[in-house]
Amino acid sequence: MPPYQGGGAMIDRVRFDGTSFAPAPQRFEAGTPMITEVIALHAAIDYVMAAAGEGGMQALFAHESALVAKARDALGAINSITLYGPEKSAGILSFSMQGVHPHDIGTILDEEGVAIRAGHHCAQPLMDHLGVPATARASFGLYSDDSDVEALLAGLERVSRIFG
Repeated sequence: MPPYQGGGAMIDRVRFDGTSFAPAPQRFEAGTPMITEVIALHAAIDYVMAAAGEGGMQALFAHESALVAKARDALGAINSITLYGPEKSAGILSFSMQGVHPHDIGTILDEEGVAIRAGHHCAQPLMDHLGVPATARASFGLYSDDSDVEALLAGLERVSRIFG
């Protein structure tokens, strides 16, 4: 199979009468290798491992799960909110609010300094199955804390006031 693009490191030999390519998979890896990205990935792994400490990745999962549980409990008590997904998750909480499009939720929360994702999240068949055009999705990470849950709740109170 011939390569679909040309560039350094994928050529075996260049001649006037033709070019030969390196064996696969190298023939499909034209150009400079992703050196910057590899260095950044290494730095990110170092950061996460340092943040995990002696508890390791389980400690990070426990931290994120606890924040999601707190947010799920609070949002679950609001009649106009529907929660989606498993009760225990690693930092992800999807929801919708009756009568409010998730993009409107996202816009109002953004005005309150709370960043969420809103849309179909590249899962349109799931959205069709759920019977919703989209969901709002809050994500919690190793840097999140209880104040982030409180900010989400305060922002959703504003959404509720605006949309009645």
